[in-house]
Amino acid sequence: MFGSDTDGETLARPVAWAGAGAGAGQRPLVVMAPEPRGQPALAPGEKVLARLRPIGPGKFEGRTVHRLAEAPGRVLGVYRGTPAGPGRLIPTDRRQKQEWLIPAGETKQADPGELVLAVPLPHSRLGLPPARIIERLGPIGHPRSASLVAIHTHGIPEKFPEEALAEADAAGPCPPGSREDLRQRALVTIDGADARDFDDAVSATARADGGFDLVVAIADVAHYVAAGSALDIEARRRGNSVYFPDRVAPMLPEALSNVWCSLVPGEDRPVLAAAITITADGRKSSHRFLRGIMRSTRRLTYEAAQAEAATPALAPLFAAWRTLAQARTARGTLDLELAERKVTFGPDGRVAAIAPAARLDSHRLIEEFMILANVAAAETLEANAAACIYRIHDRPSDEKLAALRDYLGAVGLGLAPGRDLLARHFAGILARVRGSDLELPVNEMVLRSQAQAEYSTDNIGHFGLALPRYAHFTSPIRRYADLCVHRALIRACRLGEGGAVDLSDPAAIARQVTMTERRAVAAERDAMDRYMAAFMAHQVGETFDSRISGVTRFGIFVTITSSGASGLVPMRALPEDYWILDDSRHTLTGRHSRTVFALGQALPVRLVEANPVTGGLVFAADLAMPPSRTGKGTGKWAGSIPRRRNRSSAA
Repeated sequence: MFGSDTDGETLARPVAWAGAGAGAGQRPLVVMAPEPRGQPALAPGEKVLARLRPIGPGKFEGRTVHRLAEAPGRVLGVYRGTPAGPGRLIPTDRRQKQEWLIPAGETKQADPGELVLAVPLPHSRLGLPPARIIERLGPIGHPRSASLVAIHTHGIPEKFPEEALAEADAAGPCPPGSREDLRQRALVTIDGADARDFDDAVSATARADGGFDLVVAIADVAHYVAAGSALDIEARRRGNSVYFPDRVAPMLPEALSNVWCSLVPGEDRPVLAAAITITADGRKSSHRFLRGIMRSTRRLTYEAAQAEAATPALAPLFAAWRTLAQARTARGTLDLELAERKVTFGPDGRVAAIAPAARLDSHRLIEEFMILANVAAAETLEANAAACIYRIHDRPSDEKLAALRDYLGAVGLGLAPGRDLLARHFAGILARVRGSDLELPVNEMVLRSQAQAEYSTDNIGHFGLALPRYAHFTSPIRRYADLCVHRALIRACRLGEGGAVDLSDPAAIARQVTMTERRAVAAERDAMDRYMAAFMAHQVGETFDSRISGVTRFGIFVTITSSGASGLVPMRALPEDYWILDDSRHTLTGRHSRTVFALGQALPVRLVEANPVTGGLVFAADLAMPPSRTGKGTGKWAGSIPRRRNRSSAA
């Protein structure tokens, strides 16, 4: 179950779909029939075995045969009512259009405006479905409630089992033993200003032949987390850390992630390191893995590293990066320019600003060093015929390529014919539009055309990075896949204890960590949407510059230029006309006015609604400045819009 419509009908999609009734690769919409009298209504996220009956193109009616969980699903929402009840529950999930009734005696004495968890109660099939509040989570107006909503909505684990905490608390310093001594090496960490765990350190030394000797040292998590331990079992269940603007849901307890596995300056820490030599033209000529003891000389932020790029201490790092960057350009990788957003909190804990985060050369430096180490890890495991969880990225599907070609053709760009495209073909398209009005929409469309990266024991290479083999090695504090790679390297390279690998079903581990990664991405995105809505709530009525980032049959998605906020201009907020959707060109055209709304086009919009509960932003097109009739995404404005009846069409 993923949502409900305005009539209260529960909406679902099959977990997997191989039948007819939907487009290629698409799962059909299922409208669930009401549950039998006396049974609790279906809750979001709940799974059932259902019998389907076709009721339209790509649409089925579903009737529950068996509920797949013993306990009913849970509903997260905001309570509206009195502590004594009755009241109503407003779901935080914007896909849930239906409210829930909280009967008297089932409120857990929640106050109005509190964020609560509830479970469905038996339903008479008349009126709103009833629910019982089982947990009070605090006021929804709290400035940092957005991440709490995301954690509960997506089922992100919060509390560690006592056994895992006990194992983490028992950790301590690692004796050097037979480890290589890296403490005289000028290793530094470079992270964000708000980072609390530092799990990678880098150094570079120039060679007489124009190349460089690099060291990428990674916290030796395998030393502290034994395979099959309580810590290991919990880390595998979590899959990865989840990062929100105000908190982290870590994969490992803080005693490890922020202390013994964090490469803090001036402290001895155990590491698994890649010692890599690159040539003057950026090719990797040799590498080896070692277990060592290091002592970070400095903890640098990206901004500080950028400011000191020319100093004797950091100049070799940046020189090595430029060499690697040249090789990357020659390889032809796919680099999408999609800015991340950074949230800044004020002294009162409320959001003070949200703006696109700057992307510096220091960011690219760390990224390039990490990619190089990841490649070395995959190559070493493959050479030793060792089990490896690869990071793979498939080439785009035929359907997505066709849609991209249609769009690029419509805006005067072309894509090489055939199925055997390489990342450099997409890179060439992006280079052609860089700095133009088409940069944002073309980047968006190329992104949509790409397959999702995932983890797998079957290596198909990484299409976007143009690499034949690639494995995540550099973040075992926050990614379980990396910890598995560390253990495999320790075993393959005979580097001592800690190389035990769970070989019972490595494919199952790959599926698990792929799922948890996608869950984390969705949770982080939802939290950011809610922070943005809370930040913009006091700006309702104001006008913003935006660009159209999506065109659909129910309206236009826009992205605000200044903050990166995204929202919907629904059909009702467009000028009155009969609007015709062209899927291939991603345009809406007014039948009478001939006005065109096109992907990438500049569009002044007025904020109509900002809902911190759901994270939704609703805008209206600024009618005082109608869009161009060309649809070319030029950002020019011309003509007037006749006031005619507003109707939508998917023709």
